[in-house]
Amino acid sequence: MMLFAEMRALVIEALGQMVAAGTLPAGLDFATVAVEPPRDAAHGDMATNAAMVLAKPTGQKPRDIADTLAPILMADPRIETADVAGPGFLNLRLSAQIWRDVLRGIAQARAAYGRVNIGQGRRVNVEYVSANPTGPLHVGHTRGAVFGDALASLLDYAGYQVTREYYINDGGAQVDVLARSVYLRYLEAHGQAVSFEDGTYPGDYLIEVGQALKDHVGDVYLGRPEGEWLDPVRDFAIAAMLKLIEADLESLGVKMDHFFSEKSLYGTGRIEAAIEDLRGKGLIYRGVLEPPKGKTPEDWEPREQTLFKSTDYGDDVDRPIMKSDGAWTYFAPDIAYHYDKVSRGYDELIDILGPIMAVMSNG
Repeated sequence: MMLFAEMRALVIEALGQMVAAGTLPAGLDFATVAVEPPRDAAHGDMATNAAMVLAKPTGQKPRDIADTLAPILMADPRIETADVAGPGFLNLRLSAQIWRDVLRGIAQARAAYGRVNIGQGRRVNVEYVSANPTGPLHVGHTRGAVFGDALASLLDYAGYQVTREYYINDGGAQVDVLARSVYLRYLEAHGQAVSFEDGTYPGDYLIEVGQALKDHVGDVYLGRPEGEWLDPVRDFAIAAMLKLIEADLESLGVKMDHFFSEKSLYGTGRIEAAIEDLRGKGLIYRGVLEPPKGKTPEDWEPREQTLFKSTDYGDDVDRPIMKSDGAWTYFAPDIAYHYDKVSRGYDELIDILGPIMAVMSNG
């Protein structure tokens, strides 16, 4: 048993003795009784709020409860002192033997110390980082990497089966822009003057990628129309960016169990299957949205769209899943991706979305 849980069990046992003695009434709920570190470490090793949370349901003063509880706790050899503080907090100082036992337990358990089986083998997928493969990680991505990996490690230590997953957004327009940007660096590697326009990425990190592409294919793509080089250059560029991202993650000590490609969903029917499943649940419909915030009806051209009923789940507006040209919006493959994760049999799905964490339970 962990030390704080052990001391809380002791406090609950002592409160039970007070109930048996008639000092406290029967039928009390001890769920909110906690044992935590004190606000000031000089006051002791632990503190309990028992007297504070039980004062109202018992109709007694917190200090009166604490004054009765203190000697019962001190009768246990694990408690050296139990001092009443303020309105009724009880500060506990543990015996030296407790700490010797803790150190002995750490030495014996070694890396397994602190492991518990709260998760009981339940399967959890933690998706984090998932930065677009269009450039190096920035500090926001690394924050998500550290947070997500720490959470995954804690879940693993708590007895869950954890999968650390990275969702590669390699199916949208941004990777076409990446390919065009790398092609410009490829031309530059061949000594041509280039200009970065139309939203292309001018970052120096693509200079090496352009040179690597030249080393790989020579002058094959020089002077060729985009239709001939866009797909292979896109694949080459994505692979290069993922290699760069994985190196950054490795430098943080973060290693993913699984990389899932958004592009792998296209042309397989899996997006369509996920949408049809939601349609069967009444969550996909054809409708017209209100003008976005800040736009007047005069600035907005209403049109019928295929929408997902996200307002049923707390969103402020239903979300389009299909563009006017029949192509999917970014939201549709995201739905299919999570549909895929659910179908893999996970009990819990956790997404680390920038400063936000979303938790989904399967069933």
